Amino acid sequence: MSDIIMLTGKVNFTITLDPGVWIFDDRKVDLDTYFSHPKPDQAEAGQEEEEIKKWSAFWDREIQEGAVFPPTLKTERRFLKEKIITGSFGMPFAPFLQNAEPHEDASELVVVTESGETVIPLDKAYDLIFAFSKNGKPLRDDGPVHIYFGDGSNREAPITHVRQLIVR
Repeated sequence: MSDIIMLTGKVNFTITLDPGVWIFDDRKVDLDTYFSHPKPDQAEAGQEEEEIKKWSAFWDREIQEGAVFPPTLKTERRFLKEKIITGSFGMPFAPFLQNAEPHEDASELVVVTESGETVIPLDKAYDLIFAFSKNGKPLRDDGPVHIYFGDGSNREAPITHVRQLIVR
C-alpha cells in the first residue's frame, strides 16, 4: 500500500498528497473536538472582531509594560507533545483543492478506493476533512486517510482505503 495520494483530473496542477508529513502542519485539526464545536458563521463575525480588539489591547499592554512568562511553559510544551503522540488528527482538504485549481467546467470529485468510487460534488469537496492519525498512530490498515464530510455526517463510517482523487 502506498501512502501517497494523487489529486488529478480537470485541474491546472496535479497535487501529490503525503499524509505522513501532515503531523507537522499547523493546519491540522483535532478530530476529537472538531465535529463537536460549532463552526463560525456570519453572526459570530462581530463577536470575533470584538475578540480581536480585546487581544490587541492585551498585546499593546504587554509591549508597554513587559511580558511575564509563567513557570508553566515547559509543562505546556510537554502537554502539546503528549497530545501529538496520543491525538487523532485530520487535515482540511480545501487548501489542496484550491492549489490544484480545478477547471471551471469541473463539477465533482471522485474518490477512488480499493472497493470502488465515491462521487462528491465539487462544492462539497472543499469541506472535506482527511483524517491521517488515530490515537497517535498513522492509519496504516485502512488508510492512508479516512475522508469525513465537513458536517461530520459520515463520522461513524468514513471513506477509507483511499487510493486516488480525480476532479471531473
